[in-house]
Amino acid sequence: MQASQESETSSGFHSFYNRPVQQVEPYGISTFQVLNNNSTSSKSQGSGFSFQTYTEQFFTLESTPATDFAAYNSPSAVSVSSSRSPFSPQGSHSYGSDLHHSSDNTYGSPLSGSSGVEDENKLMHALWVLRNELLGPESDTDDSGSFNGIVTQPSPFTRYNRILEMAPHMDLKQLLVACAEIVSEADTISFSDRQVAVSAAEALMEILEKQVSVSGEPLQRLGAYMLEGLRARLLSSGSIIYKKLKCKEPTSSELMSYMHVLYQICPYYKFAYMSANVVIGEAMENENRIHVIDFQIAQGSQWVSFIQALSRRAGGPPYIRITGIDDAQSAHARGGGLDLVGQRLAQVAKSCGVPFEFHGAAMSGCDVQLENLQVRHGEALAVNFPYILHHMPDESVNTMNHRDRLLRLVKSLSPKVVTLVEQESNTNTSTFFQRFCETLDYYTAMFESIDAARAREDRQRISAEEHCVARDVVNIIACEGTERVERHELFGKWRLRLMMAGFSPVQLSPSVGIAIRDMLKEYSSNYRLAEGHGALYLGWKNRALATSSAWR
Repeated sequence: MQASQESETSSGFHSFYNRPVQQVEPYGISTFQVLNNNSTSSKSQGSGFSFQTYTEQFFTLESTPATDFAAYNSPSAVSVSSSRSPFSPQGSHSYGSDLHHSSDNTYGSPLSGSSGVEDENKLMHALWVLRNELLGPESDTDDSGSFNGIVTQPSPFTRYNRILEMAPHMDLKQLLVACAEIVSEADTISFSDRQVAVSAAEALMEILEKQVSVSGEPLQRLGAYMLEGLRARLLSSGSIIYKKLKCKEPTSSELMSYMHVLYQICPYYKFAYMSANVVIGEAMENENRIHVIDFQIAQGSQWVSFIQALSRRAGGPPYIRITGIDDAQSAHARGGGLDLVGQRLAQVAKSCGVPFEFHGAAMSGCDVQLENLQVRHGEALAVNFPYILHHMPDESVNTMNHRDRLLRLVKSLSPKVVTLVEQESNTNTSTFFQRFCETLDYYTAMFESIDAARAREDRQRISAEEHCVARDVVNIIACEGTERVERHELFGKWRLRLMMAGFSPVQLSPSVGIAIRDMLKEYSSNYRLAEGHGALYLGWKNRALATSSAWR
């Protein structure tokens, strides 16, 4: 991505998004104002939305009637997640049931390495195996019907048999959903029926393998990884999954390269950095001593532009102290501990003449206690949660409920501002099947946005999706309990959690939206920016993908 000329808002933080980075630092119902990338404005009426320069409806909240997207709000206590979000600084879990392949395998799923139409004879053979080996020769009778006026349901075999008969006429999305539904049933039915479900699911997977490709269209690429998730879930559950999924981890330099590709071609990380930097910069405009606690410091790149902007403050720069929290996974991507981040930021501050101090807390956010944050009297405090809070288990997973505990801890520090950036997805307490459908919808939009920036045969794109996105998809689908660490919630739920912890929303100034809109000029016009309930929504076409909000 070519760097554009610097353009600054009055606060000076806008310029960060127009600068190239040496090391990627990935990871960050009322009328909505939708912001576009140019200054021409026009308006259209519809669904309570106000538009500028385009007329396509862009819904954002879970309560907004959706035309292309269903938001699932199941009361189930099942919680979900993935090892690392594509918005996270790095991922460490692998994502396939046998992913020893390399990115050279660009045709077919990671397991099959081929594509094409399912052979009719092979499909009929699968049906024959189900009928004769599992249920015996009598199984060809249809046991559905009525008895004394009561309609009876067909047996699992009959239903699965019908699905397999229709499979050759289904499109890829229908096949994925049908397979997920059968896998979902396999989790709850009796052992004998489960054998039938497993065989039916495996037959569908044989068909799916011929229709997916890591170098194909967005849905074909996503389908390859969702197929691996379904396969892994069918094989096992819980911690055993990871033993089956483990493959060779990329080296730190390789992982940094993959993340850098995503950083260049997608605006999601810049959206997080820019919105938080502008908000924090404006909140600290008149402060002489500033303390920033970053719960996902990663490479620390977000704060380079922050320090540089404050160095130009009239009357001299303030004293800046940053506490960076990170775990061993980030250390792997960096190729070293938090001392590397501190050294880098200290050099930047010195070159700018800014008094600076860095404190590293090498731990998971779940382990953070008050003493780890080193809060001092007389410092204006800002806390940053960039695509990280959803990694904390909540009440549906752990009685400690670290998600709400952290929010209460931060509130007790009386911060001047708290910034929260999260994925706009509902996969925390949904049932497995609802979670699958939500993941399919969400990541289809994300893969489409990646597709708009890089050629489908691009090896770097394939590796970036494989190591920074696909593992999350598989973890969301394959894992349960504590093994799921990507527990996304919609902004409405985050808002409720924050308000219950005692926070109040901070209205974002127009300069935040202006800065992001300018940044989006470097990307596809299909990216959308909307405002609602005090938050900014970044979306692809009609699908909201991330939200940014501020609290005090």
